Amino acid sequence: MNFKIGLALALVLGLMGSSGCGNKDEDEAKVGNSPPLTNERGTATISGKVVLKGKAPAGEPIHFASDPVCLAQHPGMALDNTVQVDGKNGLINVLVYVKEGAGNYPAPSNAITLTQMGCQYAPHVFGIQVNQKLEILNDDPTFHNVHAIPVLNDAFNFNQMSKGVVTEKIFTKPEVPVRFKCDVHYWMHCMAGVFSHPFFAVTNADGTFQITSLPAGSYTLAAFQEKLGESDPQRVDLKDGETKTLDFTFSAH
Repeated sequence: MNFKIGLALALVLGLMGSSGCGNKDEDEAKVGNSPPLTNERGTATISGKVVLKGKAPAGEPIHFASDPVCLAQHPGMALDNTVQVDGKNGLINVLVYVKEGAGNYPAPSNAITLTQMGCQYAPHVFGIQVNQKLEILNDDPTFHNVHAIPVLNDAFNFNQMSKGVVTEKIFTKPEVPVRFKCDVHYWMHCMAGVFSHPFFAVTNADGTFQITSLPAGSYTLAAFQEKLGESDPQRVDLKDGETKTLDFTFSAH
């Protein structure tokens, strides 16, 4: 009699354990999952301008003499382009982006190309989505090194020995900024922002920007400049079809 009761009890407990809580592997797989992906696009737009308050720092001269190939492509004086402004102090190459409020979007199928051309990185500042392909091209007839120094993503450091070499990389986590440099040519550097969404832009030659196709909602935006850092964030509420203006100001150090 005791044996039968014990056997029945074991069967009941076994059924409860298998149906009530799930198995350990399934529970562990749920930990740390990213928000669900969405393809939602909208009709709202944010546009504006980024300006520098004060005098822009003078660019440091670049000395290309260490590489004859680079020197031949820059016979005149060249200056470091970390902080650039137009005639009205519009800041060029500032990354403006939605910092809070956007969803988690799948990576687009097109790749972003980072080119080493004239012994410079082009573009100097760019945005890319998580898991989007980054194609890094050596378009110079000389040896280059590409050294990415993220904090959250995996760093990489590789050589491209000759013109035409392409290396493909991806970033798996959102991060601003991700800095690049060349360990061969000291003056070569650039910056990227990695995002879980497509709502970012780089300021044009007059400091203006535009971010389109936003769904209606509330967003926090920020701007990041390679040397001056991140601006104070700004909040904006958008309705379908609405266009709002946000301007950002940086102070010269």
